[in-house]
Amino acid sequence: MSGEDLSDFSMLDLFRAELASQSQAFTAGLLALERDPTAAVHLEACMRAAHSLKGAARIIDLSPAVQVAHEMEECLVAAQHGKIRLSRAHIDTLLQGIDLLAAIAAGAGEPEAETKKRIEAFAQSLRRASDETDAHSLVAVPASKETAAEAPPATTPAPPETPIPTADAATGERMVRVTADSLNRLLGLAGESLMSARRLRPFNDGLLRLRRVQAELAKSFEELRAAMPADADVRTAQALAAAQLKLAEGQALLAQRLDEMDTVDRRATDLANRLYDETLASRMRPFEDGVRHFQRNVRDIGRALGKTVRLDIVGGATSIDRDILDQLDAPLGHLLRNAVDHGIEAPEQRRAASKPAEGLVRLEARHNAGLLQIIVSDDGGGIDLEALRQATLARGLTTAETVWDLSDEELLEFLFLPGFSMKATVSDISGRGVGLDAVQAMVRQVRGQVTVTSEPGIGTRFQLQLPLTLSVIRALLVEIDGEPYALPLTAIARALRLPRDRIELLEGRPHFRMDERQVGLVTAHEILGRGEAAASEAELPTVVVGEGDNLYALVVDRFLGERELVVRPLDPRLAKVKDVSAAALMDDGSPVLILDVEDLIRSMEKLVSGGRLRTLERSVARTGQKRRKRVLVVDDSLTVRELERKLLDHHGFEVEVAVDGMDGWNAVRSDPFDLVVTDVDMPRMDGIELVTLIKRDPGLRNLPVMIVSYKDREEDRRRGLDAGADYYLTKGSFHDETLIHAVVDLIGEP
Repeated sequence: MSGEDLSDFSMLDLFRAELASQSQAFTAGLLALERDPTAAVHLEACMRAAHSLKGAARIIDLSPAVQVAHEMEECLVAAQHGKIRLSRAHIDTLLQGIDLLAAIAAGAGEPEAETKKRIEAFAQSLRRASDETDAHSLVAVPASKETAAEAPPATTPAPPETPIPTADAATGERMVRVTADSLNRLLGLAGESLMSARRLRPFNDGLLRLRRVQAELAKSFEELRAAMPADADVRTAQALAAAQLKLAEGQALLAQRLDEMDTVDRRATDLANRLYDETLASRMRPFEDGVRHFQRNVRDIGRALGKTVRLDIVGGATSIDRDILDQLDAPLGHLLRNAVDHGIEAPEQRRAASKPAEGLVRLEARHNAGLLQIIVSDDGGGIDLEALRQATLARGLTTAETVWDLSDEELLEFLFLPGFSMKATVSDISGRGVGLDAVQAMVRQVRGQVTVTSEPGIGTRFQLQLPLTLSVIRALLVEIDGEPYALPLTAIARALRLPRDRIELLEGRPHFRMDERQVGLVTAHEILGRGEAAASEAELPTVVVGEGDNLYALVVDRFLGERELVVRPLDPRLAKVKDVSAAALMDDGSPVLILDVEDLIRSMEKLVSGGRLRTLERSVARTGQKRRKRVLVVDDSLTVRELERKLLDHHGFEVEVAVDGMDGWNAVRSDPFDLVVTDVDMPRMDGIELVTLIKRDPGLRNLPVMIVSYKDREEDRRRGLDAGADYYLTKGSFHDETLIHAVVDLIGEP
């Protein structure tokens, strides 16, 4: 390593470091050669890696490693000269050679005789692979299915070689060892320096205000001089002139210091920003550094299962926090094993489906909207949703009545349950049901989210959405009882200002309707024990947290905006603080607590289940007395729609309109109404179908529906009432009082 102080390294340590670097290039080259055994660029790269390792082993007098590297080099040179064609047996054995070199370098204390046996077995395997290749080339026979499966598709070109230099070789920079704890402390100090630098700006602003005061004082002196009589006392005039002179000197000195302060402020802020960015960058690693080894893992798992599988890594240069990258290793391993085992079909099935015999698994990293997205996808057969429904029923996770009402997204969520597996048998690769729940646990631990989508015959896609770094978060700042608190953006489902008239009591508890589901409301004052929230605002600042059916809405006092915060762990002597995960510093240097959303949800559940919610219940009860009843008018005629809307609004009802039955159906599922007034003949969905859907829906069947139509025949009236309408009124006969009386009959006064 070019610039590094090597005095602390033994020669064996140096060989291990070189082995780690060269084996990455060697493995990547072998995986490329498996698809194109004659690719000169990959043969050359692998041969050079083996040659370098042989030379390094010879320098430190590590004879066993020299023998292994020599056998590998001889095999690759023969392939370069066309004497042999690398087969899968060659690739398997050469990969085993890398493992053997690592074991020798580790110095596990294995007896010398045992090591010699392993080296001889390795050399024999290479020779046997070459002999089999030679024998096959001498006999002109049609290609077998096995050989056909090994051959890459003619339309799939080998990817270009990607050189994998070591970090110091690529940059020529000196490398030093720094612990992760030291980097964390350094980042914290850099964050504090950034906040301290930003505090210069308010001080500078204060000096600017002082200069304005001086200017006003100078103006007052001038006015005083102008107001003095011509025969004023000479001593008074001299004193005033002296005061003006001193004031002018003060103004000049202040202006000079302001210029200096502005320069210091800009330089300090720029320096602090660069220090912070550089420290943060030192925590980041390229995505490919942590996932390159998966290419061989995927290949080996596929071989064990009789499948040909390739892993493509996309976005390998994407920078990722080293802590997150380390934690991703096990979850990504689970997802990739599942992709090969569950997703990719056997070669025969793929050919029958007009797919290449070689399956493709894709591992992608990218930055998106301030977050890190990791995507694991495959081009396999997709998840069998019917089998998944049967598996959920067999495990008693749902009932036969509700399983068919579940959407695809809801059904796929069962895959993340602990112990859940769709495999009837357990293997050493999968089937124990401990994979996807571990993935979700890790993602939640770092304040992220994971979703899955699948298309039959096309493949499956897992998307992990994570913070870019654990040291910095994007957060929504809120005010609770006069104090600021931070909520990580990744944990927020939605933030909104909720009108009080949208809140209703269900079983005595406050809820509101959001996206076709009822969400419970809890005030942050009650959760944090900060007294009662103010009850005067018409709209409540509300943060929705959780996921799936486990959603809660947290009512706060005020939104303060989004901020990027440097996370500072709490003092360990405090132990775990309820509902709080960490702290941070604001721009002005004041502290802010970062709330633990999972803790908050647990606290909300305890409050709700214990029946201890009081603030919103009283507020909703008072508000409910004043709430106007809501009517939805559904009609494709603008004239009729506006006539009915104005008439109902004039009599005190709150009115919403929809332009046809489809629009009306979406409206009643999104917001609560006390009555629906609908026409019959409309595009996309007519009124009869709308009435039928409403009356079949368990959550809407008690919603009164009135049909107002030009059709006045008895069979038309009977058809509407048979569909479930509560009232049938003809447009040709109704007038103002008729419609209002009918509405009041159904739902009462507004």
